[in-house]
Amino acid sequence: MVTSVPHRQFRAAQAAAVRVRGWIRRQFITRNRRLFVVLAAVTVGIGIAGAHVSQSWFPPGAMILPIMAGGLLLWPRALLILFGVVAATLAYDVPGGRAGPGIIATIVVTAAFAHVLARTRKKLGVQGLRGDQMLIELRDRIRAQGKLPALPDGWRSTSVLEPADGASFGGDFLVSASDGKTLEVALVDVPGKGIDAGTRALLLSGAFGGLLGSVPRGEFLASCNAYLRRGSSAEGFVTAVHLSVDLATGDYIVASAGHPPAVHFDAGAGTWRITKARGIVLGVVSDLRSVPERGTLRPGDALMLYTDGLVEVPGRDIDAGIDRLLGEADRLVASGFVAEVGQLVRSMQAGARNSDDCALVLICRV
Repeated sequence: MVTSVPHRQFRAAQAAAVRVRGWIRRQFITRNRRLFVVLAAVTVGIGIAGAHVSQSWFPPGAMILPIMAGGLLLWPRALLILFGVVAATLAYDVPGGRAGPGIIATIVVTAAFAHVLARTRKKLGVQGLRGDQMLIELRDRIRAQGKLPALPDGWRSTSVLEPADGASFGGDFLVSASDGKTLEVALVDVPGKGIDAGTRALLLSGAFGGLLGSVPRGEFLASCNAYLRRGSSAEGFVTAVHLSVDLATGDYIVASAGHPPAVHFDAGAGTWRITKARGIVLGVVSDLRSVPERGTLRPGDALMLYTDGLVEVPGRDIDAGIDRLLGEADRLVASGFVAEVGQLVRSMQAGARNSDDCALVLICRV
């Protein structure tokens, strides 16, 4: 009986060691916990090295680095624990005069910024720079989707999309499709500008791009309107213009939903003509009514689509802006239209007193 007591104690100690080892392993299962241990160790190392090795090489301000890394890589709960480690390390450094009020205030402000950053990424459900990478991929997708398809001989096309204030995202977007016989293009304007309208434009570009070429061309705007009506009414309206061109004959149909009118350059007359396609904006009424216009692009002709950011000027009628656009567009004729489209957009932006998303699409027959 006497010899069995140490044996039981040994087994109990062994079981406790197994439990502790299992707990430690569980703490290091997730990448978040491993990162926390590394950053906490770096923080403590800075404090100890600054006190016993060299304060010039390991100043207390260096703790800002693990704090910022924690804001990018840790979830908020682990980040708060890291803040506790930083506070304890600073408390170790303060009595020795190594951490003054200025350094402490800087670290506190940095910690507050890192906490806001971590909470924002927690809402997105991503860590590190993954959220930014997702936005970059979405931006690249909408740009790729907005590129006009290659056209057969005898046709040329170009487009310019300029978000407001130099942003990567804007409320104007373009979707297009071509099967080699027919070209379909839709230019859409979401209310707002820049990044504020960019998130909704990203969503709608995918939906409208899926509808384009999948529904009969006469039903495209109606299908877009039905899609918007199924969503929340608080999202508001959008304007759009839809163009369908027969690449064999040059016959086209242009339909508008509250969008600035497309313009047709008649090479025979040497003048620009404003099309009469009209319609109600998308997302407002269930029964969308629009009056499309039919025409023909002959060799030398061109058709131009644009958004209101290119022609609207505060305090002036939009017709004046359209007249100015057509005056600037006359200079495109000598260059064959496509080469100077970017310069045309820049000239229109320079003359406007507002900052809004701008877009222009030009289709010409040569």
